[in-house]
Amino acid sequence: MRLVVARCQVDYAGRLTAHLPMATRVLMIKADGSVLVHSDGGSYKPLNWMSPPCTVREGTNDEGAVEWTVTAKAAKGATPDTLRILIEEVLHDSQHDLGIDPGLQKDGVEKHLQELLAEHPGTLLPGLSLVRREFPTAIGPVDLMCRDADGVSVAVEIKRRGEIDGVEQLTRYLELLNRDPLLAPVRGIFAAQEIKPQARVLAGDRGITCALVDYDALRGLDDPTDRLF
Repeated sequence: MRLVVARCQVDYAGRLTAHLPMATRVLMIKADGSVLVHSDGGSYKPLNWMSPPCTVREGTNDEGAVEWTVTAKAAKGATPDTLRILIEEVLHDSQHDLGIDPGLQKDGVEKHLQELLAEHPGTLLPGLSLVRREFPTAIGPVDLMCRDADGVSVAVEIKRRGEIDGVEQLTRYLELLNRDPLLAPVRGIFAAQEIKPQARVLAGDRGITCALVDYDALRGLDDPTDRLF
């Protein structure tokens, strides 16, 4: 990756036109061929960019100023998009080999929550015991099938963020499961780290219990007895 800090002007021409007046910015040329123009604000988004495949040609314009021309690959007969970067002053120019990136590894995804709750179903409801993970139905598996202290079947749907779609999904599972005389009646628990108010209202209307999941407590990283509040 090449990083250049420079006072520059940027002009984009393509499906539309865009102009960035002269200012100090970060120019990033990645190994995949993409070119990004960043400022010291505006969060993580670049001000302008060119996605690969594209080519970068460094040269000078008619006035002798340094100019980069970034040209995107276009279909035959089409006019390619271009990004022209006029550089007034280079403050920093370096190249770095970042190697192969292993990719993002998320912590606390639904699979991890499911594994932890399968080991500790009683955190959702006292007396709850696991029957099976990924219990099959005709429209997909229910995350957990359990039984409560009275032996009643309980289907548990697990989300990181509980929204209306998740409640609707669990509702469909319950409709199918309650057709099975060996399982019925089946009640539902909608478990998530965060449950939106609209989802909580809909769940209550459908007779579904909502349960907030404390991920750190499940992993043993948070001891509730150590809290002041």
